[in-house]
Amino acid sequence: MNENPSPTASEFATAEEAEAYDLWFRAKVQRSLDDQRPAAAHEDVMAALRKIIETKRDTNASDPMEN
Repeated sequence: MNENPSPTASEFATAEEAEAYDLWFRAKVQRSLDDQRPAAAHEDVMAALRKIIETKRDTNASDPMEN
């Protein structure tokens, strides 16, 4: 068995699937680049996510069906 997959091998079954994915991905990146909303600071995003995680953890800890 070859442990190093070919860098030119496609993960898609057909060339059409690969092309459709490429078009979708490029459009998604372009929409992001074109987005005029202000960027969120990494620290602010991480703080918000930590709060969500803690809330879920607290909710699950008090749920007797989860234990």
